[in-house]
Amino acid sequence: MQFSKYSASGNDFVIFYTFLEADRSELAKKLCHRQFGIGADGLVVILPGDKKEEYDFKWQFYNSDGSEAAMCGNASRAVAHYAFINGLCKKSTKFLTKAGIIEAEVEGDIVESALSETKILKEEFEESGFTWSFYDTGVPHLVTFVDDLNAYDKKLCIYMRNKYNANVNYAKLEKGKMYVRTYERGVEDETLACGTGMAACFFSALRKKLIGNFIEVYPKSQERLILSYKNNKIYFKGKVVKVFDIIEYI
Repeated sequence: MQFSKYSASGNDFVIFYTFLEADRSELAKKLCHRQFGIGADGLVVILPGDKKEEYDFKWQFYNSDGSEAAMCGNASRAVAHYAFINGLCKKSTKFLTKAGIIEAEVEGDIVESALSETKILKEEFEESGFTWSFYDTGVPHLVTFVDDLNAYDKKLCIYMRNKYNANVNYAKLEKGKMYVRTYERGVEDETLACGTGMAACFFSALRKKLIGNFIEVYPKSQERLILSYKNNKIYFKGKVVKVFDIIEYI
């Protein structure tokens, strides 16, 4: 089998195409292992689309612990690039996830994805000394705004992640830009970037009228992404990198 490793804003993924749909939880754990596998935050399995439907292909997304997730924002950009350069779609593509149909546009190594419509899971609330918002941008995300990102507390993230079964985001606004740190469920640690997490932070700031419909966002990797809001959808654009291909017999 041939696997490709991609990085999107520091979020890294193993991607491959197959005609066969199957449970690949154990394969995800093996391939994503940092010491004994290829090493990644997640595995994406691309499957053929349905000619009768409005999408070019569909995916199965697995976190590094083998759990399935409905959506992953940065993976959506990496997968669109993989599919385009491998002739599975044109520059403009639509593909099916468990969060619905995702649109993406490829221009060189820059990819823009449109996420599914954001859902408000709970109105603003206070807990553990922070003010939280709770949204679903494909997967559930807790968001809190802080003056200093060093307020990020891994123990509190673990507590909130388990209590609400959600990813946990700390966000800071500074000089018209947004900075985000995210604890991701399924990885069970802080990651260098989380697309749906940045989208949740962007949407929260937008609802609070702290920003306009466009902003630069920097995750922990410090790679620049552009988030915008139009037609009731969040779009985010940034660079993706194909790291390498590897052939492995498994």
